[in-house]
Amino acid sequence: MIWLGHITAPGMQISREPRDSVREAVQEMPGQEKPVQEMPVQEMPGKEKPVQEMPGQKMPALASRETQTFFAMDTIISMEIYGDHKEEAVKRAMNQIDSLEALWSVTREGSDVYELNHHQGSPVKVSEETRELVSFALGMEQETGGAFNPSLYPVVKTWGFTTREYQIPKEEELQRLLEHTDFQKLQIEGEAIILPERMEIDFGAVAKGYTGDLVVETMKKCGITSGIVNLGGNVALIGQTPDGRPWRTGIRSPYGEGTIGVLEAEDCHIITSGGYERYFTGEDGKVYWHILDPKTGCPADSGIISATIVGTEGNRCDALSTAAFVMGLEGAVSYWRAHEGIEMILITEDNQIYLTEGLDGRFTLNEMSQGIPVHVIKK
Repeated sequence: MIWLGHITAPGMQISREPRDSVREAVQEMPGQEKPVQEMPVQEMPGKEKPVQEMPGQKMPALASRETQTFFAMDTIISMEIYGDHKEEAVKRAMNQIDSLEALWSVTREGSDVYELNHHQGSPVKVSEETRELVSFALGMEQETGGAFNPSLYPVVKTWGFTTREYQIPKEEELQRLLEHTDFQKLQIEGEAIILPERMEIDFGAVAKGYTGDLVVETMKKCGITSGIVNLGGNVALIGQTPDGRPWRTGIRSPYGEGTIGVLEAEDCHIITSGGYERYFTGEDGKVYWHILDPKTGCPADSGIISATIVGTEGNRCDALSTAAFVMGLEGAVSYWRAHEGIEMILITEDNQIYLTEGLDGRFTLNEMSQGIPVHVIKK
């Protein structure tokens, strides 16, 4: 069984060179002369933590804002919206999130996903939103070579990640379950979807990113040009700050609480996947996390411990953060070189940070993380 064991704390010097196939395209990031102070970020379950106000970045006193925090999609969601019609925009967004949760919840009776999982082999009429989500997921599963796969739900349940009744499954049981995880066998027929017998799906690795896309669209239709929507750590940035500067967003540290650095960005989605989100220590003393390798049914052991994707499409960023974690450094970099519209921050188990060239100069390590080498990956 795979041991995903101990992650060395930052500050320990590692001399390992960049992995061979990316070595030629990696250059050392210029020094961090002005480290960013630790950010006063509110604890949120999930992934990275948004930073609305940093030292030297105060919001204008006259910038009227609407804030809202509530629980939905099994996480805490927060919004900070500026501009005219902000109250109406937040109200519409909250209703939209509730509606999407009612469609995509894997446990709520009557949801599209629940009905599909309980009527395998039969056509189930679903909403347009669900058909679009499923169609997108089919494309991403194929595009990532299966690293993103929404049909692993029975495997995830067997590990106990859905109930917190953790166990280490036997190899025979995993292989039996993996026989029914060929997501491409799912069929879309008109307004209906047909799941193969014994297949169950869960869109937890893409639903919040997709929701972020729809919420941002709703906000902009209401005339909102500045704001942050945080869906349990899936961060959607609308425009710039009210005073016309990039948002400064903290990237969650995979080594414990707090952040590892700050990313300056605007009008995009920032989504991170990491083993720290949900894991357990088995009776064998080894650590097992919830991001599974679809090929083995076991926790992904790719050498990556945190994968952040930045782009204008939340659904793609969400799916790719999981896929990159499974692919490993070589696979993730190969994917990035072959596709446009995304950037990455990858943290490996040997305490190296790799960021793609579009983020060069926009990501800064905080003071506590200054000993970690940062490499810039070129096309």
